[in-house]
Formats: sequence, structure tokens, C-alpha cells
Amino acid sequence: MATRAISDPQLASTLSHERDHWKGRFFAMASPCEVLLNEVAHRDAAELVEIAAAEAARIERKFSRYRADSVVQLINTARGQRVEVDEETAKLLDYAAECYAISDGLFDVTSGVLRRVWKFDGSDRLPPSAAVEALLPLIGWDKVTWDRPWITLPAGMEIDFGGIGKEYAVDTTATLLRSRTAAGFVVNYGGDLYVSGPRRSGKDWVIGVDDPLATGEHSVGSLTIARGGIATSGDARRFLLKDGVRYSHILNPKTGWPVTAAPHSVTVIADTCIEAGILATLAMLQGPDAETFLTEQEVKFWANR
Repeated sequence: MATRAISDPQLASTLSHERDHWKGRFFAMASPCEVLLNEVAHRDAAELVEIAAAEAARIERKFSRYRADSVVQLINTARGQRVEVDEETAKLLDYAAECYAISDGLFDVTSGVLRRVWKFDGSDRLPPSAAVEALLPLIGWDKVTWDRPWITLPAGMEIDFGGIGKEYAVDTTATLLRSRTAAGFVVNYGGDLYVSGPRRSGKDWVIGVDDPLATGEHSVGSLTIARGGIATSGDARRFLLKDGVRYSHILNPKTGWPVTAAPHSVTVIADTCIEAGILATLAMLQGPDAETFLTEQEVKFWANR
């Protein structure tokens, strides 16, 4: 294994050669990240992985709700004052607004305030109904004034790109890598992926579908893909379990409570990772009708119940 030492410890990555491809690994956005590269020179592979790690770190710095210097934090702490945003942030806000509209309010970037009472740590601790109810007035994209490039949140409200940020980072990374190499590659950030083209052998890439009840230990199947985005939404890692009922971390912003009767997980293939991600999330929000929703979208998917 060849290991590169990068000056910024947050970008530290490793690079190894495995059979017919290179595998770069690093950690970002609270997730293990990988970049798989068809046969290229060692030096080129190392450079491409470094580019990917830097891009993931850039997206995390810019859009993480946990960073005091992020644009999201700037918006969330404006206390009712309008904030001017840059073009990239404006495009994400446009996308969030579009998702809110097409989902009839089920996908809402203002629903992140619910994390104040919901802690999906695998325990049986459900929040009091009154605590959930008290947060509902702080949720609703329709309460936000979005007049490009100016955004105004009512005091106390927040936005959170957690539902689309990692998928967006996958796509921006893929765009950067495509501009630097003609070789096929896979960008995998915590299970959300983009595949740029077939392997050197001409065969498709084979992507394992994680078992939501034994995540990281077993696969329940596999998908083959030559090009496109793959994203998964589900309750594999974040859930509550009380009286035999498993509560998913996917919350209905209209009620503040977890969606019921949804699959344990849904994996979707689409043209881009962010498109696959939003379709997977919207499917989970349909609860018992998840599979019907995805069939109507005419996309390839895998649902685990």
C-alpha cells in the first residue's frame, strides 16, 4: 500500500492498488470516503484522490451546520435579517425550494430544528409529544423569504442541507475528476456514489447494497452500473427502538414524527447522485407507498423491508 501524507490533517488520505484499480480513502462529512480509479499512473491517482479530498472538505466547510464559519451558520444566526449568498449557495437553495414544491412540503430544509429533541442513537428514548409540537412553528420553507440572492429566515428558524449536501459533494467531486481524467472512476462518500463510466475491462461496476439491519457487515444484493448516481436513504445507522417499533430518523416535517411503514432502506440509481438522493428520501417519506412512488418515477431502485 502506498500512503500519502498531506499537510492538512483533515485531508489525510491513503491510496492503495487493488487488482485492476486504485482505491483512495479519506474521511469527510462524518463519513468514510472512497475514490476508485481505473488504471492510471500512481502519481495521477494520488493527485486525483487529493483533489477529491479537498473538494469534500470544501463542501463540508461551506455548508456544514456544525461549523461556525459556514454559510449555513451565517444564515441561521442572522436573527431575522436578510443574508446575501453566493451563486453556489443560491443554486442549492433553488434546488431545496424545488424539492419542497414537488414533494408538497415533505422535503423541507427547515426541518433540521427537530434534531433538538430527536436523538437517533439506537435507544428507546422518544421525545415528549409537547416538545415536538413546540418546534413545528419553526418549520416550513413557505415561511422563508427567498429573493435570490437574498434569504431571510424568521428568527429561530434554521436551514440544514444535510438531506442533499453529501450527494451534492459527490457530484461536484465527480465533475472535478472528469475534467482531469478520461479514466473511469467511482466517488463514494458514505454510501452515496457517482460512477463515471465502465471499468477498463468494459464491464460495469458492481455496487453492493448494504443490509440495513446489519450495516457494514452484510450485503443484501448488488447493483451493476456503468454511469450515474446511486444514493441510499434508510434507518440503518440512525433509529430508535421502543416496544418493538423501529423509529426511522426520517421525519415528516409536517408532524415532527418519524415516517411510518416505510422500507428499512431504499437505494436509487439516477443520472446524478443528488437526484438519486432526493428520490430515495422522497420515497421513504411516502411510507407504505415508497415502492409505488419510485416505480412511477421510472428509476431503478432496491427497497429493503
